Amino acid sequence: MSLFRCPVCGAPLERESHVYRCPAGHSYDIAKEGYTYLLPPNQKHSAAPGDDKGMAAARRDFLSKGYYKPLLNTLCNEIIARSGDAPVILDAGCGEGWYTAGVYQALRSAGKTPRMAGTDISKFILRYAAKREKGVEFAVASSYRLPMADGSLDILLNCFSPLALEEFRRVLRPGGTFLYVVPAADHLWELKKVLYDRPYPNEEKETPYEGFAYEAIVPVDQRITLESQSDIHALFQMTPYYWKTPKAGAERLAELDRLDCRIAFRVHIFRKL
Repeated sequence: MSLFRCPVCGAPLERESHVYRCPAGHSYDIAKEGYTYLLPPNQKHSAAPGDDKGMAAARRDFLSKGYYKPLLNTLCNEIIARSGDAPVILDAGCGEGWYTAGVYQALRSAGKTPRMAGTDISKFILRYAAKREKGVEFAVASSYRLPMADGSLDILLNCFSPLALEEFRRVLRPGGTFLYVVPAADHLWELKKVLYDRPYPNEEKETPYEGFAYEAIVPVDQRITLESQSDIHALFQMTPYYWKTPKAGAERLAELDRLDCRIAFRVHIFRKL
């Protein structure tokens, strides 16, 4: 039985060779890459929501080189420490699946038998995710209408994706763990200094959320060195700055073939009450 539920009637989905099917007869094809499409037309706000092909390729290329490995290692350690022998896990807004696959493989290496799913609103990016890890179920879906049963998850991971708290509360079981990854104040500071005349730090705050209790805020701070213009551009293209940087800043960045840069994340860890 799949971790996913039918987005039309909410019934359990059974995964067959090329299709997901519910008892009511609703069916959802599985793309050749391995993901399915569980985003009803009335939940789409554009013809192709989420990251486009260029952003998806940039994320795949940049993350695959391991620049954010310190964050992945932290997530793996925290999730392993907080999971039982057979955890049920969702990566909501999973992107191209680099963190998803890394966590899944780390759990397997730790002797656990995870059941894991990833959702994202971009079909372009899920093509990479589904190719990367065949042991995880992937579906195009909105974080605000997750195709998951109430209380079905032990752990929910959210890296830089929309904070759909009402849905996250619904799908997590009582006592379940929610990991929310956000950029710290000086994340990518050197990149921002090239792009903007007057860069400002990201806001950092500790926000209590209804239905959740804080367990920890785990810092991840490191420096990376990008040694090619292609890597610098891939990092730029996968950030929000790509869409709102003045032309002069983008031109300055395009002239660089090396960039020493801080990466800084905060992993906010909550327990569902």
